[in-house]
Amino acid sequence: MNPLQLKLARSSIAVATASFLLGFTVSAIAQSDASKRMDDMPGMGANMSDPTSKGGASNKVAPTSPSKELTEKNNPRSTAAPMDLGQVQGMPGMKGGSSDMKDMPGMNMGSMPGMGPMQGGTPPPDARNPDAHAEGMPKMAMPGMDMADDERFGRILVNELEYAKGRDARGQNLNVEAWYGGDYNKLWIKAEGERRAGRLDAFRTEALWDHAIATFWSTQLGLRHDNGGGGRSRSWLAFGVQGLAPYWFETEATAYVGSGGALAARLELRYDLLLTQKWILQPKLEANFYSKSDPQRGIGSGLSDMELGVRLRYEVTRQLAPFIGVTWSKKFGNTAAYARQAGERVRDTQIVAGVRLWF
Repeated sequence: MNPLQLKLARSSIAVATASFLLGFTVSAIAQSDASKRMDDMPGMGANMSDPTSKGGASNKVAPTSPSKELTEKNNPRSTAAPMDLGQVQGMPGMKGGSSDMKDMPGMNMGSMPGMGPMQGGTPPPDARNPDAHAEGMPKMAMPGMDMADDERFGRILVNELEYAKGRDARGQNLNVEAWYGGDYNKLWIKAEGERRAGRLDAFRTEALWDHAIATFWSTQLGLRHDNGGGGRSRSWLAFGVQGLAPYWFETEATAYVGSGGALAARLELRYDLLLTQKWILQPKLEANFYSKSDPQRGIGSGLSDMELGVRLRYEVTRQLAPFIGVTWSKKFGNTAAYARQAGERVRDTQIVAGVRLWF
């Protein structure tokens, strides 16, 4: 080891020794100050370490503050022995661990002035009248403040009042519905028909009892009557559901039971696509099914016919909206065969223009 390294080592040893001695000294001074502060606190003097000593047996410095003697004089230490559970249970009102405080001397609430029984009993003569500030109005239901779920409302909605022009024919179409009732039960009337070449081609009327079963959904039960088209009229018992399907599709699905065990079904879907707050595009799909053929009315069994239409309306107001559109229709199965025999088209495209309104 060269002389320089030797000097550095000696210096390091000296610094470490000095740091150790300084730390030890500071720690001893701090411990002495803490002991002195504890001795100055009332009840924390030398007798804490030696309870048998009477004054001079302790090696601690006696406190200079007179607060200890004053504290012992004002708050003498209790010489009573600790109480066990048996002694506590033997106290009046504390038998068996009971919380009955009325047996304890001075703890009977009824004996305290102005402090009668806490529960039960008749009210005192000067008790406050709960109706004192009601101005003579008794407790009763407040008119106009109950839920208005039993009110009756009505509406007439003309979905389609339009002029239609196809390749070989032109005429008018009507689709209207009306209802009256409350939130849960309504009378619902539906009517849909076509007029061609100055005569009623087909007309369907339904009278239904509408009953709400879920949010946006209701069941419908009633009667359906078909007339027009040159054939005999028919009546059906109707049962179906109507509501708002997911993604805001207006849905009508109805089954029918006719005379002679004939069955039918009808499905209608609508969707309002808001291009703007005023311009609304509405696609519509309608399909009809029958279990038996009816040659007099030109209806075949199975899927009878289907129609797809698109109408663009402009809402001048919410109650009045003119529209234009186009519809595609097709007949299937025996219904198409009956149409060919009558010289009618199986497929047809029509341009429509009309108005939608409600009031």
